[in-house]
Amino acid sequence: MSGQPMPCDVAELSTLFLFEKLDAEQVARLCREGRVERFEPGPVYTEGETATCFFVLLEGTVVLSRRVGGDDVEISRSSQRGVYAGAFQAYLGDRARAAVYNGSMRVTEPSRFFILPSETFAAVMRDWFPMAVHLLEGLFFGQKNTQQVINQRERLLALGSLSAGLTHELNNPAAAAVRATSALRERVAGMRHKLGIIAAGSYQRETLQTLVEIQERTADQVAKATPLSPLEASDREDALEEWLDDHGIAGGWQLAPTFVQAGLDTDWLDQVAAAVTEETLEGAVRWLNYTVETELLMNEIEDSTTRVSSLVDAAKQYSQLDRAPYQVADVHELLDSTLLMLTGKIGSRIEVVKDYDRSLPRVPAYPGELNQVWTNLIDNAVGAINDAGGEGRLTVRTALDRDLLLIEFRDTGPGIPADIRGRIFDPFFTTKPVGQGTGLGLDISWRIVVNKHHGSLDVQSVPGDTRFQVRLPLTAAESDTPGAPEAPEPSTATEEAS
Repeated sequence: MSGQPMPCDVAELSTLFLFEKLDAEQVARLCREGRVERFEPGPVYTEGETATCFFVLLEGTVVLSRRVGGDDVEISRSSQRGVYAGAFQAYLGDRARAAVYNGSMRVTEPSRFFILPSETFAAVMRDWFPMAVHLLEGLFFGQKNTQQVINQRERLLALGSLSAGLTHELNNPAAAAVRATSALRERVAGMRHKLGIIAAGSYQRETLQTLVEIQERTADQVAKATPLSPLEASDREDALEEWLDDHGIAGGWQLAPTFVQAGLDTDWLDQVAAAVTEETLEGAVRWLNYTVETELLMNEIEDSTTRVSSLVDAAKQYSQLDRAPYQVADVHELLDSTLLMLTGKIGSRIEVVKDYDRSLPRVPAYPGELNQVWTNLIDNAVGAINDAGGEGRLTVRTALDRDLLLIEFRDTGPGIPADIRGRIFDPFFTTKPVGQGTGLGLDISWRIVVNKHHGSLDVQSVPGDTRFQVRLPLTAAESDTPGAPEAPEPSTATEEAS
């Protein structure tokens, strides 16, 4: 938006805190190369436009805002003469991040600005204040590097916690697979021995063929077996044990639980009895028992290795090591992988409820960084529930909120006191004891959601019901393409030079 041109007054410029130390020749150069414009109430520049000018307020009222999701959120408002905004990082030249306005500026009343083209602003800064430019460059890039180191440190802390939990989760199915493999070796050896006895016995060829057919059907039955209730299992065990005792097969109380676990009943035993003679019945039943035990052990090994594979897949999904940093992602997959990675930390006393709207579309995102957000928010929720006694519920909900994707983490902890609720997103603010929290988790989460994804992160809290709500745009901003530079922090019109 262009303003109404007005004359530039050297004397007026000299009264501004930015220019009061300049000599007459320097102020005259500013007037020559800059301009004064008057703007009616409305926008002056819009976030995302090429940053072409440095604005200094002469009179009026300015409002700076930043786009969060689909809304413009006010960052600051000022009527102080000399406050500035716009391309005030132009002195960084090509090393600056995207040369666009980091936010929007509007005026609420007729306002006058002194305006310098960004090229002129950069030139006068380098010509007049070479030492200051070097100091500012060092400060700017130093803060950027410091933030990167802090972010990396926070990720490493989270990774250490996740690694411990993942090791525990992997150990259980791995140990189960080892135990089942050892037992399977014993059962196979027993089966070979029993098969030798059968082969040397008085079984007819037709009988052996029938037993082999029953063995195949039994293996299929084991694969299809469904768990019974404790009462149903107990009743069936009693019936099987009675059948075995009636047919003179010793140790029926040992065989019956295995047959019940495999989904077998007395009808199956009747088929076996009909296929063999009374003298060979016990040998046939015990041989088939080895078959049942072998199948059950192989199922256990399959379940355990599948669990290990699922955990490894979840770890890959969580870390995004084999994926592009920016992609269109399903937030439910990200949430599931994070919850799985944090299973050990969540524990068995906290109920996890997934209230997902699976019809929601995939969204453009940095999945690895969103997983870090989920980790921080889930960790906070678990900590809150533990502070309240260790039992409670964590609900993870997804929904469509107008044109935004809502991801909500709700816990039944004690809540966040009203007097600190406004500070929880501040860097280094934490209520945890010394050594147990960095105070950076929510700050980093806010930066990832708001600065990198153009979304919002809000909290609502009363005792017993705390909700952290993340909202993400369904479509990408023009600058959000793979390899695009990260959006800079929002500038404010009250950042005064000293």
